[in-house]
Amino acid sequence: MASAWLLKTEPSTYSFADLQRDRRTVWDGITNAQALNNLARIKTGDRVLIYHTGTEKAVVGTARVLRGAHADPRADDPKLLVIDIAVRAALPRPVTLASIKAQAVFAGWDLLRLPRLSVMPVSAAQWAGIERLGRP
Repeated sequence: MASAWLLKTEPSTYSFADLQRDRRTVWDGITNAQALNNLARIKTGDRVLIYHTGTEKAVVGTARVLRGAHADPRADDPKLLVIDIAVRAALPRPVTLASIKAQAVFAGWDLLRLPRLSVMPVSAAQWAGIERLGRP
């Protein structure tokens, strides 16, 4: 089974609506060492949750990985990686950070433990919890 990941983005820089418009994108700009280590583990076919940071603080949609981690062709540093993703669907209802904090299934998740980390794994139970909370 494919792995699952959460990718954070500042919606004023690149939002889920932008991904919906573009249908696919190269996910770049990751420079944090731990986030890059996580990015390096992402494979073609993996599932992705898109999380808006800033004032929104919510999981807003899903995507899938079209091409796993590879060197950023626009960077001079071979340690900088990117992935290619395609939009899947917006969640019917955004899942806020507050609602995530209120659910035991998310206890210990990097989203709560390491709030500045921009790429993190998502367990099957966490994915199911997000889907449940995202229903209308």
